[in-house]
Amino acid sequence: MARYLSASLEGTGGQIKESPEDFLVEEIPLYLPCGEGEHLYVEVEKTGLTTFDLIQKVAGALKIRSRDIGYAGLKDARATTRQRLSLQRVTPAQVESLQLPGIRVLSCAWHRNKLRLGHLAGNRFTIRIRAVKAGALEKAEDILHVLKTVGVPNRFGQQRYGVLGNSHLIGRALLRQDYELASRLIIGDPQSITQERWREAAERFGQGDLNGTLAALPGRFRDERNLVTALLKGGDVREAVFTMPRNRLRLYLSAYQSSLFDRLVDMRLDTLDTLWAGDYACKHDNGACFIVEDPAKEQPRADSLEISPSAPLYGYKVSLARGQAGILEEGLLAKEKLSLQDFRLSEGLGMEGERRPLRVPLGEYQVGLEDQDLRLSFSLPRGSYATSVLAEVMKSEEDPPATTSARPTEY
Repeated sequence: MARYLSASLEGTGGQIKESPEDFLVEEIPLYLPCGEGEHLYVEVEKTGLTTFDLIQKVAGALKIRSRDIGYAGLKDARATTRQRLSLQRVTPAQVESLQLPGIRVLSCAWHRNKLRLGHLAGNRFTIRIRAVKAGALEKAEDILHVLKTVGVPNRFGQQRYGVLGNSHLIGRALLRQDYELASRLIIGDPQSITQERWREAAERFGQGDLNGTLAALPGRFRDERNLVTALLKGGDVREAVFTMPRNRLRLYLSAYQSSLFDRLVDMRLDTLDTLWAGDYACKHDNGACFIVEDPAKEQPRADSLEISPSAPLYGYKVSLARGQAGILEEGLLAKEKLSLQDFRLSEGLGMEGERRPLRVPLGEYQVGLEDQDLRLSFSLPRGSYATSVLAEVMKSEEDPPATTSARPTEY
């Protein structure tokens, strides 16, 4: 059952229609282009495309390499999004003349460096919630006031766990070197699959019918087909799992890191704005962390949302808190039967880990009614998810739809 920071306040209920028109996501740039240099910063609006789709289409139209296109963040296909790309060896006139379905060029300006992942301050979201309860406007205003005062729980949420909701379980199996389980989870649980051919393939895989699995798997499931083919050729299950692309295996591991972090958020939810002795406090302006020796001295900075307690994205280099916070962090690892050194994987899959704030500031927000629907607008720092705000506001029985792709290859 979901837990809420604003549990004492009734939610608005409602639904978010899974269409790009109900979501507008705008990047908040970390810096603006200076007007000179060899990199053309292009602001685009896209609809119905992932960021990788966008890059491939732009690269193809301009006859440049996809890897030479810079971007600051990944955005979902199920939204209308405005984001920046950086391009080399093209002119504004070439870009402005592009006629690509679902893509609109908004502006072009020169800058000295290529855009890199993370080169953004945050994102602004404008979201329509349909079929809300009576009194939804007042309910939303009260909840958003709490989030503005206390902060937003910095959960990753379900969008991190893939289309079947099991990416984190695959990551755990990889860390435990349980490759039999990992392979079954990668092919999928038939009970969670609605697509007929995929479900049949998963059923056959569970029965040990590898030829039947391969025959049933849709052609687009190239990675899964490679795994099954490796088993058919007599390879052991570890070798078969490691036919998967490294970036996909890393995303499974990252999903597991995220799930552990979300559990720590829930453990601290009632004291999310309170520093404990031994906490690693995170500075929101630059992400730097420091040990809290005197909670009473530092608490005023937490009250103003200058700093917040943090929790680990577990990895072999991450530092764990001390005191009561450390007991929680070490206890969760012990419950999972893992140590930090278990994250020191070979094959380029090692996870160093880092600290992440347990809450984030809610930027300026607006809320109003439009044709009986609730319309929210708010901003969050980069790396945070709108679903954390929507869950608090709506308190629906089902989680609100992800604002980033549910596929395991993008988040």
